[in-house]
Amino acid sequence: MSAIRNHEERRGMAKPVAFWTLAHARAKLTENQRLAEIKAGLGTEWVVSMKEAFHVSTQLLLTFANASASTLERRKKGNLPLDQVASERLDRLASVALLAEEVFEDKQAAADWMSEPNQSLGGRQPLSLCDTEIGANQVRRVLHAIEWGGAA
Repeated sequence: MSAIRNHEERRGMAKPVAFWTLAHARAKLTENQRLAEIKAGLGTEWVVSMKEAFHVSTQLLLTFANASASTLERRKKGNLPLDQVASERLDRLASVALLAEEVFEDKQAAADWMSEPNQSLGGRQPLSLCDTEIGANQVRRVLHAIEWGGAA
């Protein structure tokens, strides 16, 4: 994973595949390992890869980063970690996105579904709901309904 990260940092951007690579690597960690990384703070490459994978608005990006644009830029330039709130949000997003990938059996289909307003979620984007655990649970319920043939 670090070779991918280094290549992306040299190029100054993350490709959409970077988010999925990071998410799959997180899925292999134990809960205690994930918790330790959340408390230490995830790297800003998570925010960059999220933006590329889901084509999110700047406002949603800053919400997930729990930071202003200037603070996020300072963290990127200084190679400083995200705070615990942002790290937990991104960990949650990774978990839900992997469920979507499992349901749709395709990364791009999962990313598209996560990014589009969904009637079952009150017209909101599934992605935007993942900033809270309650919202993420709503998204998971819709994904499970789709998986089991329910309307969503």
